[in-house]
Amino acid sequence: MNDIDHRVLGNKLDLFHQQEEGAGMVFWHPRGWELYRVLEDYIRARMRRAGFREIRTPQLLARSLWEKSGHWDKFGAAMYSLADAEEGRALCLKPMSCPCHVQVFNQRVRSYRELPVRYSEFGACHRDEPSGSLEGLKRTRAFVQDDAHVFCTEAHIEAEVGHFCSLLRAVYADLGFPEFKVALATRPAMRAGNDQTWDRAEEALANAARAAGLEFDVLEGEGAFYGPKLEFHLTDSRERSWQCGTIQLDFVLPDRLDAEFVNERNERERPVMIHHAVLGSMERFIAMLLEHHEGWLPVWLAPEQVVVATISDANAAYAQEVMQALDVAGIRALLDGRPERLEKKIVDAREKQVPIFVAVGSRDERDRTISIRMRDGHQLTLALAEGVEHLRLAALPPPLRSAF
Repeated sequence: MNDIDHRVLGNKLDLFHQQEEGAGMVFWHPRGWELYRVLEDYIRARMRRAGFREIRTPQLLARSLWEKSGHWDKFGAAMYSLADAEEGRALCLKPMSCPCHVQVFNQRVRSYRELPVRYSEFGACHRDEPSGSLEGLKRTRAFVQDDAHVFCTEAHIEAEVGHFCSLLRAVYADLGFPEFKVALATRPAMRAGNDQTWDRAEEALANAARAAGLEFDVLEGEGAFYGPKLEFHLTDSRERSWQCGTIQLDFVLPDRLDAEFVNERNERERPVMIHHAVLGSMERFIAMLLEHHEGWLPVWLAPEQVVVATISDANAAYAQEVMQALDVAGIRALLDGRPERLEKKIVDAREKQVPIFVAVGSRDERDRTISIRMRDGHQLTLALAEGVEHLRLAALPPPLRSAF
């Protein structure tokens, strides 16, 4: 493994580890979990702005639901199953969240006036991946997807795909990927639904992609078993391609799982189901971010944005005051009050790849200032309140431009 492999960075930066007793699972350390939550909260805010309501669905469900949806036929070999001895039925850990979202939609009669209905979930999923395919955060057995599903009519498809593409463009640009390539994945050999349904779905998705201004290649036979999909491929700083976001058009699962709404003629009708994820697997996307940025994450994503270091023990009280001011401003800061030379503290902060370093000494305490050193080497000394505001602005996440 080279020094920008995410597994090496995970160890060096004290973000996460994996071990034999939990093969394919992740032990997140405090710094890694901070990064995870910052990314999760960012996506959560994006989805809320885009009109999605967040839900939470069970991890463990009866196998009969997965059989009805068709996932058991497709993914059964990779699903974790166990027997419920008391009730005499088989249960499965969910490999994805799609059927669960249909259950939420189905809990009451829906009117066409309510559509589109949009749900999102950070869905915790499990798949029994072969041990030889496991690769750090890139391929795991337990992972979280930024799942989202839209229940709508065929007349809504073009607009919903367009909204998703706008959302995806904004998110990828914020995370350092302004360019991406797109592929339309068509019907696989093993699929649900007849050819007429697939013709309709593929044509609708292709038309919606063109209306959204996308140019795409065609991947024959690579669609989901229930419908065609658009795949979004990012290129990282090492010119490697990563398939991340996806949007899938589904006329099959609503029928299999009895989803319906009352249309304007007061008749029962099946909705269209649109599946999408912007990041895909949270774990895999974090691996990509770490390698793309070589561990030097943008300030707004960094687990700690600022290290506050004392020059001597005499400045400990003032350093605590600075820390409190940063905390009130919403800045993630770490105090280094060790009895070490300042040069050593600077080196250690760089080793942890914290982007901003603040030194406080006797002069700073006397003048009520802080001395700031940015990652690019730029240094400045500002009054405490002014310096905290300068750092607050530097640490802000990108503005949430609405996709709708």
